[in-house]
Amino acid sequence: GVGGGVTDLKGLSEARGTVLSLKLAKMSDSVSGQTVVDPKGYMTSLSGLAVSSESDIADFKRAELLLQSLTTTNPGNAPGWIGLARVYKTANKLVQARKTIKRGCEACPDNEDVWLEAAELATPSNARVILANAVRHLPTSVKIWMRAAALESDVRLKKAVLQRALIFVPNSVKLWKAAVELEEEGEAKVLLARAVECVPHSVEMWLALAKLEDYDNARRVLNDARRAVPTDAAIWIAAAQLEEAAGEGHEANVDKIIARAVESLRAHQAVIDRDTWLGHALTAERAGSPLTCAAIVRATIALGVEDEDRKRTWTADAAEFAQKGAYAAARATYAHALKVFPTARG
Repeated sequence: GVGGGVTDLKGLSEARGTVLSLKLAKMSDSVSGQTVVDPKGYMTSLSGLAVSSESDIADFKRAELLLQSLTTTNPGNAPGWIGLARVYKTANKLVQARKTIKRGCEACPDNEDVWLEAAELATPSNARVILANAVRHLPTSVKIWMRAAALESDVRLKKAVLQRALIFVPNSVKLWKAAVELEEEGEAKVLLARAVECVPHSVEMWLALAKLEDYDNARRVLNDARRAVPTDAAIWIAAAQLEEAAGEGHEANVDKIIARAVESLRAHQAVIDRDTWLGHALTAERAGSPLTCAAIVRATIALGVEDEDRKRTWTADAAEFAQKGAYAAARATYAHALKVFPTARG
C-alpha cells in the first residue's frame, strides 16, 4: 500500500545518501589542513542522484564545500568546476549551476569538457553562443563541433556547421562521416572524394566512395585504397565483391583477387588468422556475395591446419557453416575437402 511505498522511498533515499557519503569519504582526505578531492570520481557518483531528504541536503552541502574549496585553490582544475556545477544541477539550482560553469569556462578556456558541460546546462539558443565561443578557443575540438552540429535541427545548418568544422579539422573521420551522412548520393560522392584525400587511412571512407561509383571508377578507387592502406583485407574483399557483382566474364577475377589478397597481406606483415578469414567468408555470403565467400574459403581453409587434422577440421568447418545457414561456405569447404581427399565420403 501507500505506507509501504513511503518506506521504500525512505530506504532508497537513505541508501543513496550512504553511498554518496562513502564516496565522499574516499575522495576527501585531510592532509595538513587541505582537502584533496578527486572531482572526476565525484562527478560519476552524481549520476542519478537527487536531493530528497535532509540527509541528502547535508551530503550535497558537504560536496559543495569540498568542490568550492578545490576550485578556489586551483581554478585551473576543470573537473572541479564541472563537479560543482553538477552538484548545483542535482540540487535543482540550475541558475547557480550555469553561473558556476560559466566561471569554469573563463578559468579553463582550453578544456573542451567545461565548454560541453556549459552547453549541456544551457538552453539551446544559449548553447549555440557558448559553443561558438568554445570553437574560438578550441577550433580543432571534434567533440565541440559535433555537439554544435547536434544542436541544429535544420539539416542545412547542420551541414554548415560540419563544413566549417572540416576547415579546421580536415583529418577527422568522425566529422567527414557525419557530413557525408547528411548528403544525397551525388554530393556524398564529392565529399567522399575529398575525404579520402584528407583521411587516406580510413578504409570506411574508401569503401563508401567505391559503393557510389560505377564499375570502372570503383575499381580505380579500390586500387587507390589498397595503395593507401595495404594491410586491410576489407579492401581486397570489396574488390572481389565488385567483380562478382559485375557478372558474367568477371567471376574468374574473384578467385584471383582473393589469392592475391592473402599473398599481399602476408607480404605486408598483416597476419590474418584462419578463423578471421572464415569470418570474412561468412560475412561475404550474408552480404549476397557467395562467389567471394567461396573464394575466401578455398584460399584460406588450409591456413595453419596440420596435414593429419585437415579432414576432421574441414568436416567440422562445413558442418558449422551449414548450421549457420552459410551454405555457399559449407559447399566450398566440402568441395575443397573432396578435392584433397577424393575418396572421402560423408
